[in-house]
Amino acid sequence: MICLLLFWEFAKIGLFCVGGGYASMPLIEAAVVDTRQWLTLSEFIDIFTISQMTPGPIGVNAATFAGMKVAGLPGSIAATLGFATPSVILCIFVARLFFRYGSIGAIQGVLNGLRPAVVALICSAGLSFIALSLFNMERFPREFVTMREAFDPKSALILALALFAAHKKANVIHILLASGVLGVALGMIG
Repeated sequence: MICLLLFWEFAKIGLFCVGGGYASMPLIEAAVVDTRQWLTLSEFIDIFTISQMTPGPIGVNAATFAGMKVAGLPGSIAATLGFATPSVILCIFVARLFFRYGSIGAIQGVLNGLRPAVVALICSAGLSFIALSLFNMERFPREFVTMREAFDPKSALILALALFAAHKKANVIHILLASGVLGVALGMIG
């Protein structure tokens, strides 16, 4: 039963996920953290991080890892198939329409309207992840009195350095490796 639920939840996400993997993250978060409560927010952030580091599309990777966490290998397969199936069907359908009717003004209008919405979805996910990386939200407000106490300066340093490196067009793999090494080093300091 859980595998059918995983397939269904990720099929809905795959159907409405416009704009790629980053745009799917708010939808996946809403489904697996908020609605179904299969994962904690911290587990979701970890899955998103691992999804970025592994080869393949981020959304498919996130579905695969979330399914594995929820129901093992069968859950992983169900979530991955659920996420990919609507996309495959829609891509075939839309490609046929676009190549036949792509120059029509209404089609161009739809595409022009979707671009800013996709950017908004990506920014929304980014802002959530920034807040989660800077503040220990899993332990706030239970163990911390104020947000100031929940603030993690080590994470802020890594975030700032990674943003600077990304702005300077550093290799993504190098940024991830350096951030991981810096995270271990800062963790050892205390």
